[in-house]
Amino acid sequence: MTNFSELYERLKQEQVRLKHELQQLKAEEKSADEQREGSPFGKREEGATEAFELEKRLTDVLAEVEHALKKYEAGTYGICDLCSRSIEPARLEALPQATLCLECKAHQAKNARSRTAR
Repeated sequence: MTNFSELYERLKQEQVRLKHELQQLKAEEKSADEQREGSPFGKREEGATEAFELEKRLTDVLAEVEHALKKYEAGTYGICDLCSRSIEPARLEALPQATLCLECKAHQAKNARSRTAR
């Protein structure tokens, strides 16, 4: 049986880690902006794009973690957001912030692929 309180603690730790990583990233960006000289193009632009992409990914994962924490606190953790069935224990062990069962996640991914293929 899946220990939800243990998964909750993992989510809390991940939330702290992600917030810290975002703070560090923002501090590094500010420091790099202050130290940069020369052309505003080339490597400087590439670095800004990479930092932006990393910040977006971290922010997205943090939002997923916080959503899962709210579900835990509301007593709905482990229940699929779409079909209301139980999320597979192995999925929660591997990805504690999962809010969709494997079947709904597969449908979501399939629909996303068909929209981008148009």
